[in-house]
Amino acid sequence: MATFDLTSRMGQYLDRHLVFPLLEFLSAKQIYDETELLQAKLDILSKTNMVDYAIDIRKQLYPTQEVPESLKSRRVQVVSQLQALQGEVASILKFMSDDEVMKTMETMRDSKALINYLTKEYDFKIEPMESLYKLAKYRYECGNYSVCTSYLYFYMLVMPTTDKNYLNVLWGKLASEILVQNWDTALEDLNKLREFIDSTSFGSALQHLHQRTWLIHWSLFIFFNHGKGRDLIIEMFLYRPNYLNAIQTMCPHILRYLATAVIINRTRRSALKDLVKVIQQESYTYRDPITEFLEHLYVNFDFEGARQKLHECQTVLYNDFFLIACLDEFVENARLMIFETFCRIHQCISIGMLAENLNMNPEEAECWIVNLIRNARLDAKIDSKLGHVVMGTQPLSPYQQLVEKVDSLCVRSEALQNLIERKLKARTQDIRWGAQEF
Repeated sequence: MATFDLTSRMGQYLDRHLVFPLLEFLSAKQIYDETELLQAKLDILSKTNMVDYAIDIRKQLYPTQEVPESLKSRRVQVVSQLQALQGEVASILKFMSDDEVMKTMETMRDSKALINYLTKEYDFKIEPMESLYKLAKYRYECGNYSVCTSYLYFYMLVMPTTDKNYLNVLWGKLASEILVQNWDTALEDLNKLREFIDSTSFGSALQHLHQRTWLIHWSLFIFFNHGKGRDLIIEMFLYRPNYLNAIQTMCPHILRYLATAVIINRTRRSALKDLVKVIQQESYTYRDPITEFLEHLYVNFDFEGARQKLHECQTVLYNDFFLIACLDEFVENARLMIFETFCRIHQCISIGMLAENLNMNPEEAECWIVNLIRNARLDAKIDSKLGHVVMGTQPLSPYQQLVEKVDSLCVRSEALQNLIERKLKARTQDIRWGAQEF
């Protein structure tokens, strides 16, 4: 199973705190040696302020050894530094504890007006905001994610988007919301960060590419936990050219998650054609049972190969941190895709043959097909005596073809419009800066 595990690849683009849930999952699945996983956790913890957690892990690794004095002294240093940072921002913490002030601040979207209001009414000083940023980061490194979110939220309300720390604050806020599993707010932060990245002129195209690659990986936590995630992941990964380019250039392994989202989303079957094209283009750099399942089914029409890959897919999903919750839904929809494709090619189908392709016994397959015909209103009949499914003709109406084409064109047109607007904005900024330098 380690062959298909992507944790080592994913970890390169995740904050160290976001790696912990993946390591905990691997530990429960017993894919790797537990000692190696504990050592990996300890290595990561050594770069954070979570000293108590590090001590617990060390005790599991070395139960007969005493806790080093360096760890004990580091714990004292962390507490001391935390108290010192809190003292520097005591005046700001008073604002944050006043609900009336916070409500007023939330209604004021302009940073300058907000600072003027706070200065006039409460003698607010802007200087301690740098210390608040440091305190939020320190709290984050201590594992106090919920407290960190409140600090960073206040920082984003007060400081303008041109602030030197603003990009880091957006990343920190997103990570904190993910770690406390506040998915609605995390989705809002994801959209803010994406808009900021897309509208900002970084030093080079490579920096843009790196920012988008990191965002793609972090977004998986949200897309596979939020109710709207299965639609949003398709829109962002497949139909936003800059992000599709990042996937193809930097992280083709993300195609596993995009393919899964398309398979379990029955309302987005029109995306299959575009997805299969991308999978074929990247097949020389990345393949796994999920992408190969789609290739077998929609490129080679190899139903035996698809059946074998479906069996492997179940193992992959069961051992993937992001996809395990989709396992039953994936299997159901993958079987439906096999059935639909099989029916387009054959008019009379043996239930026994179909059961074999669906990894089901004949009785279970017949019951599944009966429910499918009833619920999906397929033009099909079952001959129980002969053990056949007889398909009727179901040509796609010109109206339905037109609707699907229009939907696809709308998405592509929107993506093209956004790209043109961003390029025009970047060109305008370059002209403006050039004029200022001149």
